[in-house]
Amino acid sequence: MRSMWLALCLCVLALAGCATPSANMMKYDEKVYAYSAAIRWGDFEGAWTLVDPAYREEHPISDVEMERYKQIQVAGYREVGMTTLPDGDIVREIEIDVVNRHTLTQRQSRYTEHWHFDPAAKTWWLVVGLPDFWKE
Repeated sequence: MRSMWLALCLCVLALAGCATPSANMMKYDEKVYAYSAAIRWGDFEGAWTLVDPAYREEHPISDVEMERYKQIQVAGYREVGMTTLPDGDIVREIEIDVVNRHTLTQRQSRYTEHWHFDPAAKTWWLVVGLPDFWKE
């Protein structure tokens, strides 16, 4: 009886271990969907909440910088590539089409997202800031 109980416990632990990566990937999918939706709808303040808190503390966004995001309309957001790094982080290459609300000119910007799973918080964080549509 004791060996059956031990075997059952080992099976449960093995299955729980197998479920972790897929559960993490479901959380990843949810975060990426929420982030891409926020960017698409111009909710840059909402997107900022999905950036790693340590990054936000080191690189705060001023009110002026946040106001700049209100000058653009996102017209397209496409993933053009994705790589899983050896440490489990995920890097995505994104093309974003933006329209300046004042001049109505459209341009395309390339952006690299870097996602990291935080086991303590049990969530994925974007470890780079918001897209910089004004870089030279």
